[in-house]
Amino acid sequence: MLPIRITGDSVLHTPSAAVTGFDQELRSLANDMVDTMLAAPGVGLAAPQVGVPLRMFVYRWVDDDLLTWQGVAVNPTLWQSPIPVSEPDEDEDSEGCLSLPGERFPLRRASSVRLSAVDLQGQPFEVDADGWLARIFQHEYDHLDGILYVDRLGAAHAKAAAKAIKRRNWAEPGLSWVPGEDHLED
Repeated sequence: MLPIRITGDSVLHTPSAAVTGFDQELRSLANDMVDTMLAAPGVGLAAPQVGVPLRMFVYRWVDDDLLTWQGVAVNPTLWQSPIPVSEPDEDEDSEGCLSLPGERFPLRRASSVRLSAVDLQGQPFEVDADGWLARIFQHEYDHLDGILYVDRLGAAHAKAAAKAIKRRNWAEPGLSWVPGEDHLED
């Protein structure tokens, strides 16, 4: 299990570097990230969330048709449809993040995206995604640019998120948590 960094850690707020080495170390990192994501539990996990400033994320999601979408996206690019300008729905648009454990806030996202990336062998692939899979890709891609979803919240929800972060003393660097443990590490 890898420790998951909590908001406030500089690796979460800094754009990540491109992956250049497709070796056993990268494959081991990806495997450890998948294990950590599943244990958390989560549907996506970006390398910066485990303290590694590289442009890579893992994902696993089962859709309404019980199709499993899973993979590793290395050095991705993301094209998205326009984001609706209406207020987010408290239930349908509510999103969480393993770097803000236990908190959820509504955020409007594009309804469809195209993810282009390479796999762990450096082979290119593309995925066209709608709905929650599109949301997962946007969320994880943001992590690679040093953006947490709370950075994109509208004013009222941003204020609530800031209060939650302050209440939990998460504004300082060096905090993390390990899935399966009930406390945060310093």
